[in-house]
Amino acid sequence: MTRLVLASSNRGKLAELGDLLAPAGYELVAQSDLHVGDADETGSTFIENAIIKTRHAAHATGLPALADDSGLVVDALGGEPGLRSARFAGRHGDDAANNALLIERLRDVPDAQRGAHFYCVLVLLRSPSDPQPLIAEGVWRGRILHAPRGGNGFGYDPLFQPDGHACSSAELEPAHKNAISHRGQALAMLRERLSGAHKGSGR
Repeated sequence: MTRLVLASSNRGKLAELGDLLAPAGYELVAQSDLHVGDADETGSTFIENAIIKTRHAAHATGLPALADDSGLVVDALGGEPGLRSARFAGRHGDDAANNALLIERLRDVPDAQRGAHFYCVLVLLRSPSDPQPLIAEGVWRGRILHAPRGGNGFGYDPLFQPDGHACSSAELEPAHKNAISHRGQALAMLRERLSGAHKGSGR
């Protein structure tokens, strides 16, 4: 197994990405388990923040590092919460408060205008000084429900109804969600790029 440090202390992300990476031979460990603190996310885009977080974790640990920067983009809110998804209500990682604020902000928005999508970018550095990060993206489209449903997942999953489904993301079986989500799509792309880089290095 190849050990990767996840540039996050988010246990939900660790569980999802760990499940997705294990079949490919990767063991994921959270940076907090290695006594590494969070990087200052000073970028103005998801990709910039992911690169900042990955380099921080790789330099601090000397291990290959993986960062996920993702968020919920709501059409009726002009793209919010976007980069501020984890701290939409003020405190970082307060899922209940973030969901409550989203419900309030969309209180008078009709179903036809509640479109949204999750976006994810994954950045992998094979060494702390890697000049060519592997970058992969995924988009998962759907709409925002009027009230939370389901107990799986984390973040905004209870309020997000994916296109083509009659349930929320939090009502999906984890394995099914992992296969179709923004994070699952990004990871599938990352696997392809890892495979291509490996084949290229053998030529």
